[in-house]
Amino acid sequence: MPNELNDRTIAFLATDGVEKVELEQPREAVTSAGGRVELLSVKSGEIDARNHDLEPAGTVPVDREVSSAQVDEFDGLVLPGGTVNGDKLRLDKAAVAFVRDFVRSGKPVAAICHGPWALVEADVVRDRTLTSYPSLRTDLRNAGATVVDQEVCMDGNLITSRSPADLPAFCQAITDQFANTPAHT
Repeated sequence: MPNELNDRTIAFLATDGVEKVELEQPREAVTSAGGRVELLSVKSGEIDARNHDLEPAGTVPVDREVSSAQVDEFDGLVLPGGTVNGDKLRLDKAAVAFVRDFVRSGKPVAAICHGPWALVEADVVRDRTLTSYPSLRTDLRNAGATVVDQEVCMDGNLITSRSPADLPAFCQAITDQFANTPAHT
């Protein structure tokens, strides 16, 4: 359905160390469904992407800094993974506040692999059920979440997946959820 996301703008929040495939495939899924994507980051210019956390994978241009973005401008949020990306995002006050406000808005928020670290830092996982890359599961539990091991977990407005192997299911889940959410005005 090439136009199911018309009139919808989806924020992607990432910084240096983002796992390239976890940014590119969901972004392609959203744009192929007719949605508009805006890449937010903790800095302007470009961010460095990675393959398998360690291998340089080029740069990606940033649309604008997250500190200048407002939740009401977007219909959904995607948090790609990458260990360094996730770690840097959770240290940035503007990024954490944006994630917290987005989850509290009730709009869909999707996180894959190490993306849920930002959800932990934003203190929005308590009494929620999520999945993530295995190394984050203790952090999620310590923050009050119930953790499951499945390719996609949906709990209210949160959509989470474990790793790049889950990307087909993750991409389908996010486009479905974004399509079923009224577009912002």
